[in-house]
Amino acid sequence: MSEELELQTPHLRLAARVWGPPDGVPVLALHGWLDNAASFDALAPLLPDVRLVALDLTGHGRSDHRPAGVHYHFVDFIPDVVAAADALGWDRFALLGHSLGGGIASFVAATLPERIGRVAMVEGLGPPTSDPADGPANLRKTIQQMDALPRKRPPVYANLEAAIQARCEASGLSWAAAAILVERGVRPIDGGFGWRTDPRLRFVSPLYLSEPQILAYMERIVAPALLICGADGYLVKRAYMQERYARIADLTVKILPGGHHPHLEDPEPCAHLLAPFLTAI
Repeated sequence: MSEELELQTPHLRLAARVWGPPDGVPVLALHGWLDNAASFDALAPLLPDVRLVALDLTGHGRSDHRPAGVHYHFVDFIPDVVAAADALGWDRFALLGHSLGGGIASFVAATLPERIGRVAMVEGLGPPTSDPADGPANLRKTIQQMDALPRKRPPVYANLEAAIQARCEASGLSWAAAAILVERGVRPIDGGFGWRTDPRLRFVSPLYLSEPQILAYMERIVAPALLICGADGYLVKRAYMQERYARIADLTVKILPGGHHPHLEDPEPCAHLLAPFLTAI
């Protein structure tokens, strides 16, 4: 059984969903891009010895959006996560992240190694990168998107089924998995339902970290690390990930059947790997 939680940080309010006993191993769970805390609904009950706090990342789910005129740069999620841990009173804890959340988890582990006992990632390790030559075009695109936003009309779905269908088509998720995310990810508006996510999350990043910069973070992860990849997911298709793996001192990589959301669509194999790993903190 889960419960809802609100964390007030110095700059914004973060919503969360919580599972497990108060004296369980503290684990902060971070979802993927455009998902929300419900991403862990299927997995969390299979980790009974863990106190799992799944955040709605800033701009997602029921958490606050960033102020007007502010970007959602990857690195800005790092202090948000640290502030959430501080609000929980956790000095030392484990991290579990999926996709974007896995990338964030890896950077938190690299930046504050003294506070992270273990870091588990599902289909995510570090942020996306971009050819440096594309920098001016990326920044131009971001400015154009910011300028156009006030004139854009967000989508309206007549009912939940229409929103679920749209999510299935956009991500390849099963209907059941998409329904879990959509239930938390929409709000009632005139004419039906709309997404809770901040539309600025869809903007092109104005500035990407270079691969050498990302590798420097990988080298500073000292906590035991576990990376779970879907056999049909994203990471197995990206050759540059091999170098990231090689730079982490204590990394175990496991490949499971499935796509980009194995923890949500087939949680038992993930739980089989994660339960002993996270509780060894």
